[in-house]
Amino acid sequence: MTAPEFLTTPQGRRIAYRRTEGAGPGVVFLGGFKSDMQGTKAVALEDWAKREGRAFLRFDYSGHGESGGEFTAGCIGDWAEDAQAVIEALTEGRQILVGSSMGGWISLLMARRLPERVAGLVTIAAAPDFTEDSMWAGFDQAQRTALDMVEQVALPSEYGEPYIITKRLIEDGRNHLMLRDRIDLPFPTRFLMGTADADVDLSVAYRLLERAEGPDIRLLLVKGKDHRFSDPECLALIEDAVAQVSAGMPGA
Repeated sequence: MTAPEFLTTPQGRRIAYRRTEGAGPGVVFLGGFKSDMQGTKAVALEDWAKREGRAFLRFDYSGHGESGGEFTAGCIGDWAEDAQAVIEALTEGRQILVGSSMGGWISLLMARRLPERVAGLVTIAAAPDFTEDSMWAGFDQAQRTALDMVEQVALPSEYGEPYIITKRLIEDGRNHLMLRDRIDLPFPTRFLMGTADADVDLSVAYRLLERAEGPDIRLLLVKGKDHRFSDPECLALIEDAVAQVSAGMPGA
């Protein structure tokens, strides 16, 4: 495995990334909450991009993977700043954003902030607003009190150590909610999700589809697939979605 390169963002955070040169539009992979760029989907998509001769970028948010910083110090606003910094500094022209779970939320924020740089969007089990609608809404009174008194609470995770959820994460998330208003996506967009996802409720996908407005937006539900969405069949669907988005771009 090659060593990562690093970018220092305007906020001073040190972000690890791996970039593949190739033709445009480039593809940028945005990972999930407490995930990293070594995940199955990111690596598989990089392999696809290499086969297709396409530019590709994967990276770790601050506090994730090989990037600097502590995970518990971060929040949605910080990680969105990280994504914006790498897109602006490390890519050229318009990009297809592929966002997994929290990365789906971040990619929607990028579509709002950098509309001139986004050529298309693919989300995988997108989890916009999860800090409010899943975490905060699911906290009992004891957890809410703990969050207020000691500014953090531990949540069990099927993926390893418990997640430490901070008061800052919850409060900052409220500044970046997407599902309360219209979401303009004026480019080819594909939302992918498994019906057996235990982490993101199917209602989130339906709400996202309802809020999204654009000329070419589709939701693909795959029966029986879980939140990981990373078996060979799902990886092929992700690649196909990126190819569809590329083909649907003006001038393609």
